[in-house]
Amino acid sequence: MKKDIILSGVGGQGILSIATVIGKAALDAGLSIKQAEVHGMSQRGGDVQSNLRIASGEIASDLIARGVADIIISLEPLEALRYLPWLSKEGWVITNTAPLINIPNYPEAEALRRELDALPHVVALDVDAIAKSAASPRAANIILLGAAAPFLGIDAEKLEAGIRAIFARKGQEIVEMNLAAFRAGYQYAQKQTE
Repeated sequence: MKKDIILSGVGGQGILSIATVIGKAALDAGLSIKQAEVHGMSQRGGDVQSNLRIASGEIASDLIARGVADIIISLEPLEALRYLPWLSKEGWVITNTAPLINIPNYPEAEALRRELDALPHVVALDVDAIAKSAASPRAANIILLGAAAPFLGIDAEKLEAGIRAIFARKGQEIVEMNLAAFRAGYQYAQKQTE
């Protein structure tokens, strides 16, 4: 088993939380992981990207070469498109469709949507809307993690255990909110890929 994952978004969206949960679940599943440091401006509003590599064997490098990523998980649609050169031909893009407009010449939403729709393997969802309807607006990143879960090669139960472990210090209410968010994203992805 090997998964090369690009995580992207904008500072403050929760990319590191996604990486932490996946990393914990992978280790608990007996897998090896390597993660490159976050690149870009991790402050709120700057672009953020990280490489996360998971394998059942040894991993030589923490960086993902162009054209070999299995998955791009992005909390921002323009950021998902920015990293397409790293995606393999069989790779999947799991992305939020709600833009976070942080630059003056941000493309129109319809243009982004057309580019996403042209991809052969994409799960595009408005995680912000799903988060609001699930009464967990602060857990949009975990909804996206749920949508990516079917493609990670890690049992959903392990990912849920990772959520419990990572958010336990914040209290049971936060744990339950994040588990509900994860399940909402997971169910969305399953419906889209049936």
